[in-house]
Amino acid sequence: MRIITKLAKYLKPYKWFLVLSLVMLFTESLTSLYLPALMAEIVNDGIIGGVLEGVPRNYFILQRGLLMLGMALLGGAAAIIAGYLAPQVSAGAAKDIRRDLFTKVESFSQKEFDSFSSASLITRCTNDVSQVQNLLNMMRLFVFMPVMAIGGIIMALNNSVSMSWIIALAVLVLICVVLTIVPIVMPKFRIIQGLMDKLNKVSRETLHGLMVIRAFGTQEHEKKRFDETNVEIRDLNLFLGRVMAVVGPIMTFIQSGTQLIIVWVGARHIAESGIQIGDMMAFMQYALMIIFAFMMISMVMVMLPRAAVSAGRVVEVLESVPSIVDPDSSADFNSDKKGIVAFENVSFRYPEAETDALTDLSFTAMPGSTTAIIGATGAGKSTIAQLMLRFYDVSAGSIKVDGVDVKNVQQKDLRSKMGYVPQKGHLIAGSVASNIKYGRPDAADEDMKVVAEVAQAVSFIEENEEGYDFEIGQGGGNVSGGQRQRLSIARALAVKPEILIFDDSFSALDFQTDVKLRRALKEHAAETTVIVIAQRVGTIRNAEQILVLENGKIVGQGRHEELLESCDTYHEIALSQGAI
Repeated sequence: MRIITKLAKYLKPYKWFLVLSLVMLFTESLTSLYLPALMAEIVNDGIIGGVLEGVPRNYFILQRGLLMLGMALLGGAAAIIAGYLAPQVSAGAAKDIRRDLFTKVESFSQKEFDSFSSASLITRCTNDVSQVQNLLNMMRLFVFMPVMAIGGIIMALNNSVSMSWIIALAVLVLICVVLTIVPIVMPKFRIIQGLMDKLNKVSRETLHGLMVIRAFGTQEHEKKRFDETNVEIRDLNLFLGRVMAVVGPIMTFIQSGTQLIIVWVGARHIAESGIQIGDMMAFMQYALMIIFAFMMISMVMVMLPRAAVSAGRVVEVLESVPSIVDPDSSADFNSDKKGIVAFENVSFRYPEAETDALTDLSFTAMPGSTTAIIGATGAGKSTIAQLMLRFYDVSAGSIKVDGVDVKNVQQKDLRSKMGYVPQKGHLIAGSVASNIKYGRPDAADEDMKVVAEVAQAVSFIEENEEGYDFEIGQGGGNVSGGQRQRLSIARALAVKPEILIFDDSFSALDFQTDVKLRRALKEHAAETTVIVIAQRVGTIRNAEQILVLENGKIVGQGRHEELLESCDTYHEIALSQGAI
């Protein structure tokens, strides 16, 4: 019921399409139910028996025939209109569901991304939504078939009560078949959707890491991993296919058996003058109509479990509450403390982790200066950047930007003050210009060229004939790692941020380019708060403040020369890199 209620709201924008479609379905049902009655009249009164006094036989047959033709045309037109309107509802609702799913996923924090894998979210936004769309298409059958079944029973009883047990027996057998099949197929559909997630995950990992796989010659291992899941899906689909293959003949047997019993019993009743031939023919038509309706309902009941599983998975995402939300009323940034970033006794533990990633961190980054963070892998350097951008919330303490706790401002407003360059420069499919202007589409071309020059990207951009119009492939696959990093830096500079965060963003640059970039950056961002997370001492040795992290704690703080003497950890790092 919760799932139905959640998905029902997506039908509201298309309620008039839905209402008109239902009216057409009722019209089609009523005309279909009336046709066998007209046929019985023609047979009983027009062909076998005598017609009403004073009415010519041919005229009566022609009149009823034209009426049947009119009813058939009306029913056909109604069916066409309903067939046109129903997809409008299902396709439109599916489009809205995909939109809301995408919007919800965009609001997720890292915690939700850790809960729902990327592969699972892709499956839910595509395959599962398609299953929900199929479910909405089935709504026609939910309306049409019950009307046909109930109407057929009423009309059949009106023709011959004595043979009603035949229909009751056929329906009872059909219900038994359905109740046997549904418990068998329902768990299988749930397993299949889970395996689809797994298959997508393996496919994404293989495609993203294809060069690594080839370098280590592990193609056969990855094929085996893929085939294991692929074979599981095949086996389950074969099982479900076999079940459906058995259901088809059973349904046909029930339908044919019912016809045979009706003819046999009906012939006896005709011989005893209990009913007329036309009534028996109409009864057979109604019986087949009822059986067909129950057969279609049975098919829907078999298909419904998979759609229900997919609907549940979609609703699970839609109902997920992001762990990081904007406050009801946003605080104003303090203009007197513009660009100041302050960590005050910050501790943080990743969800379900046993120990803290950061413990009791306190430091302040000031405008016009560079604060560098260095430490061994896993020391918590990147975690600081993610907390600053509020990708996660602190477990204890507070982070203040412009004198305001980051939890008390809108996420969009907070991040609009920052230019972020991640460890792995991720580019968006489009031109070089669109990537640089990604955070500020209205930036002037002159500003774009200035930041490209600061990021040392002009040389390779202008080497290409297309220049800034050069098309970047998905994820930046057609440029080198160093070029991706430089374009990512230019993108961050283009938004003219108050705070620049470089998360190990110079690792793919050669020493000469690194030196030129930092020198140009010092001039271009003279009033900006710069936070540099790095592995190389050479990148941060001129920073006004260097924080040395070890196991999530600050074990050293100061300038390069000071730390060489006062911090053993920093001294060891510098010594290992020949930076002393």
